[in-house]
Amino acid sequence: MTRSKSRIQAKVPRRAARPVPSHPAGPTLGIIGGGQLARMLAQAASRLGCATVILEREAGVPAAQVTDAVITGDWNEPGSLVRLGRRADVVTLENEFVDAHGLASLEKTGRALWPSAATIDAIQDKLRQREVLVAAGLPVPCFAAVPDRRALAKLGEMLGWPIMVKRRRNGYDGKGNFTLRSAAEIGAAWRHLGAVENSMLAEVFCRYRKELAVMVCRGRDGSIATYPVVETVQRDHICHIVSAPAAIDSEIAQRAVDIARRAVDAFGGVGCFGVELFLMPDGDIVINELAPRVHNSGHYSMEACACSQFENHVRAVLGWPLGSTAMVAPAAVMINLLGASGGSGRPHGLERALAIQGAHVHVYGKARSARGRKMGHVTALGATVGEAMRRARRAARLVRFGDVS
Repeated sequence: MTRSKSRIQAKVPRRAARPVPSHPAGPTLGIIGGGQLARMLAQAASRLGCATVILEREAGVPAAQVTDAVITGDWNEPGSLVRLGRRADVVTLENEFVDAHGLASLEKTGRALWPSAATIDAIQDKLRQREVLVAAGLPVPCFAAVPDRRALAKLGEMLGWPIMVKRRRNGYDGKGNFTLRSAAEIGAAWRHLGAVENSMLAEVFCRYRKELAVMVCRGRDGSIATYPVVETVQRDHICHIVSAPAAIDSEIAQRAVDIARRAVDAFGGVGCFGVELFLMPDGDIVINELAPRVHNSGHYSMEACACSQFENHVRAVLGWPLGSTAMVAPAAVMINLLGASGGSGRPHGLERALAIQGAHVHVYGKARSARGRKMGHVTALGATVGEAMRRARRAARLVRFGDVS
């Protein structure tokens, strides 16, 4: 089994001369990436009087509709990152797939980057992510590196079939995962994952009772704010439903929060982090994965909490006090709106969904729909999770994306 004694510390870059902000009322926030997460970050920043500038490979992205400026370029190219840094006071990310060496080049210019390049470097490699968690004494599924195909057969016998095989880098929404049920499937798994030597991680298959998640926001001064523990339901490896709060007893909820806080602290994280957890049948809690960014499991906070995950992320990376994470209603449910097929990104049935009282519809403004693509989400509040669920489902059923006959 793999073990490590390393612990990631946040690196504080040298201060550079501040550029003139686009908004006289506040600083300029640079965002690497221009998808829906960047869009919602930009909207939150605007409410605080901040300007935003994004770096994306193309101009027609969701965040471009609400940001002050777009830099078109490759976020894995250090020169593009430096261009973004020149336009911003602080830079942050909407995804963890940016090359950490390029991020380090940005930090060397003196521009503040949160989360830091060191944090991203440790988290984007899932093997190293688990090594850091183990070194911090945190619970993870039993895991091992996979140097080659032959190692998989030995690991299956040692851990017991099935085992979960994952790409060490650049996997999300189930992409990059393969449930390996026997040695006979090793070839198929290797081809499916596009594997090469030393690019894989294997771990025991978790037969969990519930999937939980906690959004943790950590400030530059080490202060921490945690959102309520939520239960998530996946469909085709994509987060489908988030229920807040999770239907678990207070002792389990407190343990989940404690584990999530310690996990983010172990990486020296700054900003909002999504911590995905498994609640096992015996009551144990293990960490599935960390996302060093605002996260799908925290979208409900836009309507359900005093300060959303997006606003708190902006506050954290700018070094401002964190806001309250208290819920403003007893319960909330978020349902993702996924593309039903290819076609236009224009929503069908939006007007009918908006007629449902208590349901809040968010459309991400993507030009094209694709089957399973995240096109928006619905959040509903209620006196109970059941009441919120009924409202959210009614609204979500009415909105469709793609070619609708």
